[in-house]
Amino acid sequence: MNRLVAIPLLLACMTAGAIVVRHDVPDSAYLVPDAALPALVDLPHERRGVLVAPRWVLTAAHSTQLHPIAEVMLNGECLKVEQVFFHPGYKQLPEQLAVQDPEGAIRFLAGLDDIALIKLALPVTRIKPVALYRGNAELGKTVVLFGKGATGNGLNGEIAGANRTKLRSAENVISAVEERALVYTFESGAAALPLEGMLGNGDSGGPVLVQNDHDWELVGLARGRLSTAAPGFYGQQSHQIRVSYYLPWIDATMSGTPGS
Repeated sequence: MNRLVAIPLLLACMTAGAIVVRHDVPDSAYLVPDAALPALVDLPHERRGVLVAPRWVLTAAHSTQLHPIAEVMLNGECLKVEQVFFHPGYKQLPEQLAVQDPEGAIRFLAGLDDIALIKLALPVTRIKPVALYRGNAELGKTVVLFGKGATGNGLNGEIAGANRTKLRSAENVISAVEERALVYTFESGAAALPLEGMLGNGDSGGPVLVQNDHDWELVGLARGRLSTAAPGFYGQQSHQIRVSYYLPWIDATMSGTPGS
């Protein structure tokens, strides 16, 4: 790989979010109103998080790195941030590693604890937080993905640089479970779900959800593909942050006793 393009591609693989859709299903079928997920939080620079408790937003740690997180947006309201807590296993990707060893950089990213909690200055009272999934049976579950911004389709790939600023929702199936990650594949044809899709670039930290009765449970967070290939094509796998693995850290941090 050309070293000059290594860093942008590696950054792209870690900026997940906006929905890439099937080429044989109208894009309009994926569009949903903002009210479909009121607990979806907008971070600066088009990243996302999820309200998981009245004063707590869960997101990917790398989603907080481009701009200071002093405020977030929830349901059209600007909310002040008190503090951001990073998992102790999170580190930023060394630029030299990305330039000199892209495959090594992918291995580095795969081993990160890429998760953070944002503590709000005041509790949210009008929006119901999303419950955390507390099981360990993610394999085979159908998950629902939400994202805004850049899109595309599995035949032609993601539209580079596009930002439509509309909320889309798609579904996929967890095909593999790793210690820190949940994996799904962007299928086509008969193997695909009716609204099959994958997260593209722009909304890292956004929700990967399962439905329990009529309520959502947060099973994962958008992280992105661990690959340097161009994004958004059928057959690609996407690795999402596995929430259940981080429950001890999440619970301890929100209770005021953070630990590893």
